[in-house]
Amino acid sequence: MAMPAPRILVIEDNPALRANLDAMFSEHGIHADFAADGLSGLQFALSDPPDVLVLDLGLPGLDGLRVCERLRAQADRHVPVLMLTARDALEDKLLGFRSGADDYLVKPFAAAELLARCLALSQRHRAGTAHVLHVGSLSIDRRSGVAHRAGRTLALQQTARHLLLALAEASPRTLTRSELIELVWGASPPESGPLRTHLYLLRRALDGPLDTPMLKTVHGVGFRLEADI
Repeated sequence: MAMPAPRILVIEDNPALRANLDAMFSEHGIHADFAADGLSGLQFALSDPPDVLVLDLGLPGLDGLRVCERLRAQADRHVPVLMLTARDALEDKLLGFRSGADDYLVKPFAAAELLARCLALSQRHRAGTAHVLHVGSLSIDRRSGVAHRAGRTLALQQTARHLLLALAEASPRTLTRSELIELVWGASPPESGPLRTHLYLLRRALDGPLDTPMLKTVHGVGFRLEADI
């Protein structure tokens, strides 16, 4: 059975871009709502959560980072957020992910890529799952921090839990070592080998007793989480 078309909310202050996105979504049979500023868009997202939120970073009044942070703090479910910005520096992207964004797209972008990312987010997160993120047999409750795989609760220390959530949010994308360090420790990482020990502990808790490992090392690049079912 085909999945129903997702409901999209776009918070974007550029009227020309709003019109282009409206036409693109309509062409593909997708209903989209629009807001032109951060505060009204946040209120819309909280009162009637969409399947995917397309969120501009540079908004009047309440900017995209603050909108995302407030949405994560106040919403009763996880709303997948695709953040749009003209800023392509790594630090800007990491700020977006730390504020709670699920994906990131730099302007200018191809409409087909934005559509594909929205559909992938809606299918991956299944909006309305009460802050529970699923990757294969793994489930993570973002609010409690409790993670389960294949019916067993994972015994995770705080840092390993943060690493797992970062990898799950990005899955199946590979995160570089520098991205993981920045996401977990920010601008003040430990002086030596901050990842090695914590990734070992995470791998032992996540994959140790099972036949199919989920935590993959991409040599020369970084790490990713692969669904096992």
